[in-house]
Amino acid sequence: MITILLSTYNGARFLPEQLASFEAQTDRGWRLLWRDDGSSDATREMMEDFTRRIGAERCREAANSRIHLGAGQSFLSLLAEAQDARIIAFADQDDVWLPEKLARARLALSGQKTGAHLYTARQYLVDARLQNRRLSSLPGRKPGFPACLTQNVVHGNTAVMNRAAADLIRRIPGPAGTVHDWWSYIVVSACGGSITVDPRPVVLYRQHEGNLIGSPRTTVARAVGAIKRGPDIFMSMMRRHVRQLEAHGDLLAATARDDLARISAGLEGGLAPRLSAVRCPGLSRQTALENLLFRLWFVFG
Repeated sequence: MITILLSTYNGARFLPEQLASFEAQTDRGWRLLWRDDGSSDATREMMEDFTRRIGAERCREAANSRIHLGAGQSFLSLLAEAQDARIIAFADQDDVWLPEKLARARLALSGQKTGAHLYTARQYLVDARLQNRRLSSLPGRKPGFPACLTQNVVHGNTAVMNRAAADLIRRIPGPAGTVHDWWSYIVVSACGGSITVDPRPVVLYRQHEGNLIGSPRTTVARAVGAIKRGPDIFMSMMRRHVRQLEAHGDLLAATARDDLARISAGLEGGLAPRLSAVRCPGLSRQTALENLLFRLWFVFG
């Protein structure tokens, strides 16, 4: 059974189409665990109607629903509650899943017999009316550690994990301000797990004015957006991620602990340790332009 984790917040505008796409999955072996993050619109009523229609054995509300945590911590709290789930899928409230999404994820994870595994896939980027499809890009470099500290390549609306991955993420709580998909990617990679990237799109990723993050159209657009935001937010989050991993070093892979020590020394030290850290193998973003910006921020930020 696949457990879908859905966090909602004032999602009444698009939620019905997402719920319908769950029911349209070719893999019928799923159940839904949802929590509302303090909505003031008709979201809760929609979810309660959906629960009544498909049955409480397939759809239930989280114990700490209605408390506003923010999206990242809301999803991580759902993950902590789903301790009996063998396969777990994150779901955003405003997207539409393609019918084969869960089937493809289950197949990918079934080929991994031991260890922690996290599945992600490409998306169709669409407008608010689900029109004008654009295919999201594939990572140019292999996902893993320490690259995960520099950039998130796991799309939360496609992410599916096995029990071993979920247990690791539950044991290493996400720091304040993190997002659930990036933190999941970081933890699984740091602990020696594997990341599977499906080249087939499995979600219609709706781009609209209410997106929490959204997806820039080009690499240049991403770089320009990063420049506008400046290094402070990114470097502050990187430090939080590193410190949280260091606090749970006993769970990390030996190579990750070594890399983490070098990166931490760079973040807290002067020019020499920073230059040493940015030469750490794999500590890079997906494209040359983005990587140049990251290295400048790391060394001089």
